[in-house]
This record gives sequence, C-alpha cells and structure tokens, in this order.
Amino acid sequence: MLVNEILPLLVRYWPVVLISVSLAYLLNNKYWKGLNRYPGHWAAGYSNWWRLWDVSKWNHQWTTIALHREHGDVVRLGPNVLSFSDPRAIKAIYGLNKGVYKSDFYPVQGAVSKGRPLLSLFSTTDEDFHAKYRRCVNNAFAMTSLVNYEPLVNSTLIYWLDRTQELYGNTGKSCNFSLWLQYFAFDVIGELTWSKRLGFVEGNKDVDNILGFLNQFFDYVAPVGQIPILDRILWKNPIILFAQRIGLDKRIHPVTLFALNRSNERAGQVEKIKRFGLSDDEKANPRGIDLLSKFAQASHDHPFMDDDRILSTCTSMIFAGSETTAISLSSVFYFMVKHPYVYSKLMQEIDDAVANGTIESRADKTVSWPEAQKLPYLDAVVQESFRVHPGPGFILERVVPPQGMQILGDFIPGGTIVGCNAWALHRRPEVFGADVDTFRPERWIEASPEKLKEMKAAMLQFGAGARTCIGKNISLLEIYKLVPSFLRRFEIELEHPGAEWKTHNAWFVTQKEFNTRFRPREV
Repeated sequence: MLVNEILPLLVRYWPVVLISVSLAYLLNNKYWKGLNRYPGHWAAGYSNWWRLWDVSKWNHQWTTIALHREHGDVVRLGPNVLSFSDPRAIKAIYGLNKGVYKSDFYPVQGAVSKGRPLLSLFSTTDEDFHAKYRRCVNNAFAMTSLVNYEPLVNSTLIYWLDRTQELYGNTGKSCNFSLWLQYFAFDVIGELTWSKRLGFVEGNKDVDNILGFLNQFFDYVAPVGQIPILDRILWKNPIILFAQRIGLDKRIHPVTLFALNRSNERAGQVEKIKRFGLSDDEKANPRGIDLLSKFAQASHDHPFMDDDRILSTCTSMIFAGSETTAISLSSVFYFMVKHPYVYSKLMQEIDDAVANGTIESRADKTVSWPEAQKLPYLDAVVQESFRVHPGPGFILERVVPPQGMQILGDFIPGGTIVGCNAWALHRRPEVFGADVDTFRPERWIEASPEKLKEMKAAMLQFGAGARTCIGKNISLLEIYKLVPSFLRRFEIELEHPGAEWKTHNAWFVTQKEFNTRFRPREV
C-alpha cells in the first residue's frame, strides 16, 4: 500500500530524487569515518573517479608528491584512501603481525585460466593463504640461492652482450635501450624459470606480442584498479568466466598461455620431480637448478603447491620479473649518462678493480656477483637510481583491520585503505638531504652508519614487510652483474645529447624515448 503511494511520487519527481540521492552519496563519501579531516585534492573525498581520472594521465606519482609537499605527511586520495609520506609509517603499515591486508587493487592484476582467477603471491589478499604459499617457494628466492642462479643469468648476459655488439656496437645504430634491456630481462626470466631463453634477444623482437600485451594490461590495471568493481564488469565478468569454465569461450590470458606452453615442454620432468623430488644429478647440475624445477620440488614437499600454483608462480615471473628489473636498469644507465661525473667515477672504480684483481679480467668482460659486491660506488649509483626512479608509482595499498589502528599517532578506522608511495618517501629531505630532487650517488657513501640505516629503512623500491617482492634478490643479481659487465665492454651516449626521456606510470613507471648509441670500449 505504501509502495503504491510512494512510487508515483518517485516517478513524478525523479530528477529531484536523483539529485538528492547523488548529493547524499557524495556527502556520505566526504564525511564517512571522519576522514574529511585529512587534506587532499578537493574532489578526492567525494569519489574515486577523481583518482581514476588522475591515474589515467599516467603521471600519478607527481600528483602524489605535489599533494604531500602542499598538505603534509597524510593526504586523502579517495573517500576511503589515505597516503602517508612519513617513513615511520612504513613499519606501522607494512610491519609484521599488523593485521593489515592487501586491497582489492591487487586481484585486478591476477591472471585467469579456464575461467578461474589464478591466485598468486602478488595478487592474493588472503594473508593466511599468502603465508602458506610463500613458505612453499621461499627457498627458491632466498639470497643463498643466488649461487645456483648466477650461471643461468651469466648465460643470457654473455649472449645479450654479444648481440649488443653485433646489432649496435659494431654498426653505430640507435638503440631503444629501455626496450633492449627489457628483452634481456625477459630472456633471463626464461633462463631462470625454464632453462631456456625465450627468443627476445635472439630475434630482437617482442615474442608472441607478450610485451605489447603487458603494456595494454597495465594500462588497464592502473585506472581500473582505483575502482576494482569495474574489473568484475569489464574483464572478470562472471558471465565471461562461466563461459570459459564450460568451454564456450576458449580464450586464455596470453601471459598464462605463454607460461603454460613453456612449462608443458617440460611436463614429464616436472611430474617426475613432483613424485620423487630432485635427483642428485639434477641438484649437481653446473648450470644451476631452474625455478620450474624448484617449484616442482616444492610441490613434492608441500601438497599445497599444486599445478595451478606452479603455473601461477611462473606467470608471476613474467608479469613482474621483466618489468621492474628493466625499469631499474634503464634508470641506472639514464642517470649515469645524464651526469658525466658519475659515469667517469664509476668507470674509474671498475677499471681500478680490474687492475688490482678485485674483478677477474675475463675475455667476455663479465663481472661476477661477489665481485660486484666489492664496488661501493656501483652500489651507490644503483641505490640512488632506486631512490630517484622507483619502479612502483602508486601507493602500496593495505586495508586497516576492522578494529582500526594507530598510524603516526592518529587512529585510522577499520576498513580504510592506507599506503605509502615510494616516489614521495624517497624525496624526504630530512632523510635524504635538501637536494632530494637531485641524482647524487655520493649521499650513500658520505652518510654515517646511522644515517645510512635510516635512508635504507625509508626505501620502498621492493615493498616492505611480509609482502616484500619475493623476486628482489634475483632482480639485484641481474642489475649488479649487467651494469659493470656492460660498462666494461661499451661506451654509451644519448642519441640526442640533452634529450629527456618520457615516463609512463601505469602502476609501474616505465621509461620511453631512451635512445642511445654504443661503441666498443678500449681500455
């Protein structure tokens, strides 16, 4: 009866009703949980559409830095989203046993197989699931495992250096260096995961359009991740996923297919390891044990590590393994050539190390991991590159537990999304000095032990806490080997001196128009 009376009024005055409901929704967002006490862009408190719009400009890191410099340590990025730029917030948000968990931004990045999301270490929001999963594969990514992986990395590194000389060093042709470094990173992932280079360097091309797909994928993830429900409408639509499960839609995520095909080539060996474990001969392989074998061994040791999780872990290697390492390598070389005194000083350190025997004078001019650890200026250049241009360009989102928590002395209500942006953290003058916008590796050498500890604690290049990037050690192995090895063989210069690269922040801040020329180096 009441419905019959109200419904005609709603129909008659629908414009008023629509405006009233919309205003109520926006005002509720603005004042919900009392987060209106935190400053930010005027539109951020009303709707996440502002953040989606800003992210779609592909330079969100600069927006975040500007907001923090204008408003202080805590900035509101959305109705339920707070960004913290004080390094003390790292421990509060990402420290162990805090009860926080990843937001719905991360499942948007998950791959799909046969209509079902592949839960990975990176994309899962379930902390218990993550802890159980990580225990299965921790050994494969431990620092002690680097000894096993160095021969695999070395194989691709030597091949990449030879191809660099053939394609660019001997010809003087221009090189899209960021792309060429990504080809290297991709082939290293192939060698590390499947003991097989994937053909990016050999063909000097994007194999199976994987890089093209990843670029499109991250361009989708970045804005859609700001309003994750959109992903359930656009890509992970329940109707589409159901069609895939019953076989009506046979499409498969290209990266998943790529990883599946590579793993299927070794299906017999993987099944044997899963049943019986690694043999003594496999453990003694002088080329090292690849990650697929270690994942199969993990399946032998932990029933939790089933076929889907082996596939998911291999897929994650493709997603994150090439992108972040290539970004870091590009940063090292770009800032080095943009600062000639840094280039000269680093070359002097490398040449002196060869002369005094710290670096073995090999015919292929490669530098080993232990040798690279003895080059303090190289370490300073790498750390400063991480600081000035970290890979992730958004806050690393976490959800406050239901009971709420204290961050920087403020009580943050349960369910609030909080996080830190590496770009803002890495530019804190009280931590890194007044010249935070300047590339100056010396800051890492001049710092006292206490100051150095403070600086390293403020770095978020690889994340922090239990969800620190599990592939961090592999990425460091690649970077610390490639940079000095390349510099021993080649001189590098910008194709157009004075040219500035362009960056593209689609979750990871990639670089474009970094065009260089190389010359074989004579010592």
